[in-house]
Amino acid sequence: MNRRLVWSVVVGAAVVGVAVSLVLTLVVGKGDGGSDDKPVAGSSVGSPSPSEWSAAGVTPGEGTVSPSVSVSVSPSVFGPPAGYEKYDDAEGFQIAVPEGWTRGTVDSEFGIAVVNYRSADRSHRLQVYQVAEDSPAASFELFLSDRTSKAAGFRKLDLQTLDDGQFTGSRLEYLADTIKGEPDVGTWHVYDERFVAADGNIYALASYGPDSDGRADELARLATALTWFCPPYTSCGTDAGLD
Repeated sequence: MNRRLVWSVVVGAAVVGVAVSLVLTLVVGKGDGGSDDKPVAGSSVGSPSPSEWSAAGVTPGEGTVSPSVSVSVSPSVFGPPAGYEKYDDAEGFQIAVPEGWTRGTVDSEFGIAVVNYRSADRSHRLQVYQVAEDSPAASFELFLSDRTSKAAGFRKLDLQTLDDGQFTGSRLEYLADTIKGEPDVGTWHVYDERFVAADGNIYALASYGPDSDGRADELARLATALTWFCPPYTSCGTDAGLD
């Protein structure tokens, strides 16, 4: 029962800063490096019933997930919750993102390009990229060290290890006053999760938004994106051997 790990989502999220290591180099504070955001044209499928999402710890239409809840909804059975669409990204992975968001990329020195999905007003963002370090813990150790510059006003709120025997990852929660290339929304709130995916590679998924509108929405978007994340050129779902 692995592969997509049914994304037993022990939620979590992203990076904002310039890194000194391969993968962190282009992730933080950068816009799309000249790449125009383009509308996401996904392929939506049917959504689960309210009772099914409730059993998974998700509120339909809001996608609210408690940080301690493990979501075990198989993406091969149900579509994303209301307001989201499944998207086959040009970088080869599959994900679920909010409807109507745009997509842009930044070149990376390691693995796939850094992919950014943004809301129409650019006040919310989901970011996906591949991690160069050999574990999620090592990646965060580097990011939090003095060797890596941080966004202005960076304040660490929490760092959790999420390994549970099936899912291996770590989740950082932090605040930042500004993020380079992004609009002034006041204080930014970020969940940054780095995890071992079904292909054995390590990826990061980050969820950004204004701290002023609460913090549950960033976690909910991260949870949904992780639940439907399938790494590049990997079979996920029942065809990958999931029950």
